Amino acid sequence: MRPSFHPRLINGPFEDPGLLVNLVFRKQALLFDLGDLGALSSGDILKIDPVFVTHTHMDHFIGFDQLLRLLLGRAKRLRLFGPVGFLSNVAGKLAGYTWNLVHNYPDALVLEATEIDGNRQITQTFEAQSGFTPSTRRTDAFVDGLVCCDPAFTVRAACLDHHIPCLAFSLEERFHVNILKNRLAEMNLPTGPWLTRFKRLILRQADPDTPVAVPSDIDPTAQRNFTLGELAPKISRITRGQKIAYVADALYSPENADKIVTLAQNADHLYIEAAFLHREADIARTKHHLTARQAGRLARQAGVAQMTIFHHSPRYTDQAHLLQQEARHAFSTP
Repeated sequence: MRPSFHPRLINGPFEDPGLLVNLVFRKQALLFDLGDLGALSSGDILKIDPVFVTHTHMDHFIGFDQLLRLLLGRAKRLRLFGPVGFLSNVAGKLAGYTWNLVHNYPDALVLEATEIDGNRQITQTFEAQSGFTPSTRRTDAFVDGLVCCDPAFTVRAACLDHHIPCLAFSLEERFHVNILKNRLAEMNLPTGPWLTRFKRLILRQADPDTPVAVPSDIDPTAQRNFTLGELAPKISRITRGQKIAYVADALYSPENADKIVTLAQNADHLYIEAAFLHREADIARTKHHLTARQAGRLARQAGVAQMTIFHHSPRYTDQAHLLQQEARHAFSTP
């Protein structure tokens, strides 16, 4: 199965947090946390939407300015999600600049920011051509942790205690469309961009009577025509989709542990902070962070297939292997 999500940490484990998830069959990427984005290319950044921010400590939010600078003057609507107080933080960032020339841009950037506050989602837009003047706030229900719903994926959030509200996220593919290449060969159908469009129709659960045109790889002017309902069972199979979870900055407590395990349950890959070695659990508790042992234990309890730890305290700059060993041992030991 070719995965639909290609995740990678933007920076090293001692640097600012950030997880970029490229969607393989779309020119789109999701970003979890807005730390330093210097390691990303302009091409990477231009594909980003939406952005999910755990909290607005500087190392998780300083990349907002980098993102804004590159997108300014482009016709793009960027969605951002964060914890309680997020709208004021976004407005404060934007208020720090002078916008008297933005009306000259032919293309207008629009930021749509949403904060999660208890059982509510509160949304506000900031349009470049108005000098990013905040719109009236809109309030919607926050139900079952659902933050973002797309035909191809869903994103859920849990609010953790980091001495402030801090969000953790899970990204789940709704289902995975597998193309059966042996069936393509049997039917003399070529591979190519038409398969991407075909997959999107399935993900959107389009009408079975939707026409599907398959080009010829021999004669560019010739094509074969099918309906979605006719072709889908012949050349594709539906399987469980990928799931990725992202946890950055949380106190180890029974309540947080329950939320993390529930959110990350059966994930294919859990990215989880491991700031301290367990011998310094008291310091971790004081600073509202996880130890490597706690991170590994949570990953095991959630039944994840793969775990990556990150966001280490700089006191372990030459000892990253010890954090890895401790987390792996807790992950693999019942």
